[in-house]
Amino acid sequence: MTNAQWFFMVGGLLLVMGLTFTVLKRSPITAAIIYLAVGLVVGPSGLNLFHFNPLKESALLEALTEVAVLISLFSAGVKMPVPFSFVRWRTPILLATVSMAVTVALVAAFACYVLGLPLGAGVLLGAIVAPTDPVLATDVQIRHPGDRDQLRFTLTCEAGMNDGSAFPFVMLGLGLLGLHKLGDFGLNWLLVDVLWATLGGIVIGIAAGVALARLGWKLRRAPHQHELLDDFLGLGLIGVVYGLTVMLHAWGFLAVFFAAVALRQTELKLAKADQHSVDERASGETVPADTPAGPDPEPLPTVSEGSLVFKEHLERLSELVLILLVGGSLFLSSWTWEAAGLALFLFVVARPVSVLIGLLGTHATWRIRGLTGWFGVRGIGSLYYLMYAIQHGLPEPLALQLIQLTLIVVTLSILLHGISVKPLMWRFWRRSKWISLP
Repeated sequence: MTNAQWFFMVGGLLLVMGLTFTVLKRSPITAAIIYLAVGLVVGPSGLNLFHFNPLKESALLEALTEVAVLISLFSAGVKMPVPFSFVRWRTPILLATVSMAVTVALVAAFACYVLGLPLGAGVLLGAIVAPTDPVLATDVQIRHPGDRDQLRFTLTCEAGMNDGSAFPFVMLGLGLLGLHKLGDFGLNWLLVDVLWATLGGIVIGIAAGVALARLGWKLRRAPHQHELLDDFLGLGLIGVVYGLTVMLHAWGFLAVFFAAVALRQTELKLAKADQHSVDERASGETVPADTPAGPDPEPLPTVSEGSLVFKEHLERLSELVLILLVGGSLFLSSWTWEAAGLALFLFVVARPVSVLIGLLGTHATWRIRGLTGWFGVRGIGSLYYLMYAIQHGLPEPLALQLIQLTLIVVTLSILLHGISVKPLMWRFWRRSKWISLP
């Protein structure tokens, strides 16, 4: 396809989606299914107007998916309705750690014993397809910062964390393939890739989010009263936190998510403290009884709220482009029994079993466990990890095999989860009458 044809196709698709937004919200399918269908029709599976080669364009696709995941993680973080506490965050933490490890182990076993892959490739494949996706799972994620639905909070928070918690398993798989140093008895992997990279990413993210929240709040208040560009601040926080964290060999995805959480929650605390001081001053003043009540002072704008709408628009645009590329990467011959079997094993066996194991001993209801076990959407994050592995020297024959398996997993996830999300979520809300966070 020429550049003009690309502009025409993407522009036309944007116009159609913009004009039919209300109709799409009421329809039983998701926007990702429409993007995928268009990609399949114009790609090598249909009219063959264009073909995107993930192996040759792995560097480009890595950069595109990296940016898309970072924007989505920031959007998810600033929508977290409650501050971090182990009691409230226990369920998603268990899903992002215990369930993640169980999923990687089950997929690695399937890859070794059914697909015939070596152990290192099996672990790497498990790490690629294990994390749930923050980009494509918008229909089951928190919709706004005040949304306190427990199921949506669990799925959103898990997706925000497991995009970072999957990285140690990616490095383990690369190490078993001889492409990364694990150290004697895996000591380097345990100390650097697991402990330091995880804790370092969380600490850096929280520190940066708190610092920006306090600085922005101070500049907006008297005597400064500065106007701030919230969109720039949000993007700047993502860039600085991610770049610094990666340079320090920690997990940048975790850092960006926790930076967004810290930014939002710190701003809420500052606003609450400011309102409390205003109320205290007002209660100590003597006001004549016939004095008319003036309008309540408008709350100060915040960086998190001001940048959220822009980030959500970027998130939708990146979803459109990347899903088009997925559709344009698939041939009819890509649909093999091995790839379809892996996807079904992941959706029907590995994900539900890992959720049940991870949530043993918690107070999560069986309805929430069941829907959490099904709605493990795979998507852009999996593509990023795959491209990351290819850029770190994955042999071409193995890279081609993993590309085929991953693309089919992502495609079937878009179709199966996209078709089932609206009816299942509607049925859950009707029966549960909206289970909220404590």
